[in-house]
Amino acid sequence: MRHLGLKARMAVVGSMLFAFYAVAAVVAMGIFGFSPVLVALGSVAFVGVQYKIGKWAALRSVGAEEMPEDRFPEIHRQVESLSKDMGIDKPRLMVARMGVPNAFAVGRKGAGTVVVSEELLQMLDSREVEGVLAHELAHIRNRDVVMMVLGQGVASIVAIVAQWVVLLTGENDLADFFLAMVVGQITQMLVMVFVFAISRYREYVADRDAAAEIGGGEPLATALEKISRGSERAQKSEIDSEVSALCIFGEGTGLARLFASHPPVEKRIERLRN
Repeated sequence: MRHLGLKARMAVVGSMLFAFYAVAAVVAMGIFGFSPVLVALGSVAFVGVQYKIGKWAALRSVGAEEMPEDRFPEIHRQVESLSKDMGIDKPRLMVARMGVPNAFAVGRKGAGTVVVSEELLQMLDSREVEGVLAHELAHIRNRDVVMMVLGQGVASIVAIVAQWVVLLTGENDLADFFLAMVVGQITQMLVMVFVFAISRYREYVADRDAAAEIGGGEPLATALEKISRGSERAQKSEIDSEVSALCIFGEGTGLARLFASHPPVEKRIERLRN
């Protein structure tokens, strides 16, 4: 069975997220008198809008433009070949100046988009670029972006409900307003700890899938080394925190690793080479 470890982790994290959502839904029904059907429809609509806006905002934030096939014939050829081998439709290809070598994917099977930075194309050779592209296509095939949006949606819903609980049970003064904001942020962070935990594991899975598709992990491992060094040297990045969670490279240090969407790059490279 493919990705048994991922499915097991998704079952555990999914159960936790559902528990958070169920509590928030019950509280919302109790406070506002909403019916279960209305709560469910509202939640679906909220996540759907968040998905659409998030995709548009990610592309707009880096100034992504269509990648013309006459200028980048090798990239289009590689993506078409990889997409066919992986059983997905060829995604839309875009290019952007991000200030750092990086790439990310948004969307789902049949409606995916892969964005590659000009800095990455200048830094990596053809095999290394192929490894990066295979990694991003693996995210699309495995529905990683959709799962991330669902997790973020649940976190947002739980945070909004927590804020209203504070506002409706307090004195409705300015202090309650600020307290509600703080409670909402803390609640959202706690839920996102579980979302980021599965996101980090999904990066390992995408790395492994990419290595399998291109016949080995060395090209992607070398690419990650170069991307890491290039990111350290870069003076300015055009990638905001929301888009960073989608990129092939990004990590936190110390306690921040709890809220990091990517595992340490050294561990990813070690796994690829072992």
